[in-house]
Amino acid sequence: MPAAYREWFAHEQAVLQSHRGWDPGALALARQMAAALGAPLFASTTTRLLVDLNRSVGHAQLFSSFTRHLDAAQRHAILQRYYRPHRDAVEHEIARRIAAGQRVVHVALHSFTPVWDGVDRRTDVAWLYDPRRAAETAFAKRWRDALRTRAPDLRLRCNYPYQGRSDGLTASMRRAHGDARYVGLELEVSQAWAGSRRRRWSALRGQLIQTLREALV
Repeated sequence: MPAAYREWFAHEQAVLQSHRGWDPGALALARQMAAALGAPLFASTTTRLLVDLNRSVGHAQLFSSFTRHLDAAQRHAILQRYYRPHRDAVEHEIARRIAAGQRVVHVALHSFTPVWDGVDRRTDVAWLYDPRRAAETAFAKRWRDALRTRAPDLRLRCNYPYQGRSDGLTASMRRAHGDARYVGLELEVSQAWAGSRRRRWSALRGQLIQTLREALV
């Protein structure tokens, strides 16, 4: 939480440290994946309780219950300082590469709480994509099948626990770029892995990276 806004959350440490405030494990996986593949990494360490970088401007969940009450000038300042730099950087890099004739595979990394509203989410890894886009569907299934071969005990699903067509950064990129040039996936990993033994979590990160390499061939 940026220092200028900490007073609003002075008594909300439990919420900030929960799945509502951040995605445990996502940044560690993203850094390792980007380094292994020589890919650019775009990441933020600002809590989504200030502003959710994966929501479009105007979306009901762009601002949390803690910041939704702010006046227009305050919300605009947050967007300009924390939201726009991240979104613009991703959008510009994708547009630049596509304009140069490249095909972009965009992997957005997230983690999800293993228990939601008292119900166990019996999934370890999931891929979110738009099933109307053939290239995304094929790529997600190649990656899933490669991981299933390497780690048959993992519980794998597609478009779970969220729908790949829902509002998000990849969804907005699809509106700007066709299926032939842009493949946007959201990879979701259960937060139970980030909280597990270090060797176990490290092994899964390695498997995800290796199987992504295989899917890219």
